[in-house]
Amino acid sequence: MQKRKLGNTGLEVSAIGFGCMGLNYGYTTNITKSDAIKLIRHAFELGVTFFDTAEAYGPFTNEEIVGEALEPVRDQVVIATKFGFKNGLVAEGVDSRPERIREVADATLKRLRTDCIDLFYQHRVDPNVPMEDVAGTVKELIAEGKVKHFGMSEAGVESIRKAHAVQPVTALQSEYSLFWREPEKEILPLMEELGIGFVPFSPLGRGFLTGKIDENTKFGDGDFRNIVPRFSEENRKANHAMVDLVSDIAREKGATPAQVALAWILAQQPWIVPIPGTTKTHRLEENLGGATLELTAADLQKIEQTAAKITIHGERYPASLQARVGK
Repeated sequence: MQKRKLGNTGLEVSAIGFGCMGLNYGYTTNITKSDAIKLIRHAFELGVTFFDTAEAYGPFTNEEIVGEALEPVRDQVVIATKFGFKNGLVAEGVDSRPERIREVADATLKRLRTDCIDLFYQHRVDPNVPMEDVAGTVKELIAEGKVKHFGMSEAGVESIRKAHAVQPVTALQSEYSLFWREPEKEILPLMEELGIGFVPFSPLGRGFLTGKIDENTKFGDGDFRNIVPRFSEENRKANHAMVDLVSDIAREKGATPAQVALAWILAQQPWIVPIPGTTKTHRLEENLGGATLELTAADLQKIEQTAAKITIHGERYPASLQARVGK
């Protein structure tokens, strides 16, 4: 597995990470805790050294799974986790008060079975807490040895600049894929300017770019996609043109649509590290194959020219969640 550095802080990770959220949160999953641990360990055996979790995934249980899975190889991996919701519950709203950040840090260290958090993200910007206070608190945690790097998630340009001026931001985690390219307008240029790494979540468009989802797909009860406008039946049908694009390239390259989608992201900048998630071993292995798929300049040009003619239908979040991003 190739390695990449997130921004100019020197934090080196595998070119593709593993997003652990879906192991027990956000989607309908029947994977057991023991199987989740096996999958994480298999990812490590295949060269993955970057694992993403959060207190809000469960809440708390995802961190416990990751902590147990990676305890035997703790010194060989980078674990990223997040603070920022009241009591770890997304439904209760944001909470980045300094005292809450410290509470989360101490509890997370125990759940992750470690003495230091490699990368500590603010999960969502809290409009009630000055960004300088948030960054300042993490700076103190870094000085105390409890945290190594500060990150942000789904933050806007102004918040990132304010935070970075107090404590350098190592990475920004936000959604990015051929299915959602909004970060190209302001965020990616800012990352390059400030030397911040970029960690795209949902790099496969919440599974859509794998080619395994169409207008007839039925999502299980509790699956987040049931409330996402982009995943309504009519929008899935309309958006299939993007799947056709990556599928065409995949056939030409002897690869899969998912591998093309991930290779495209990796080709955008050397400081971008996507974190696809899965509950299936064969999907994990397939995804990691995206790191070795070479897209030529002609391939990338074809993707750009064709994608420019495709309109993606539907918002990526319901209105209540959309209000929390880009702040």
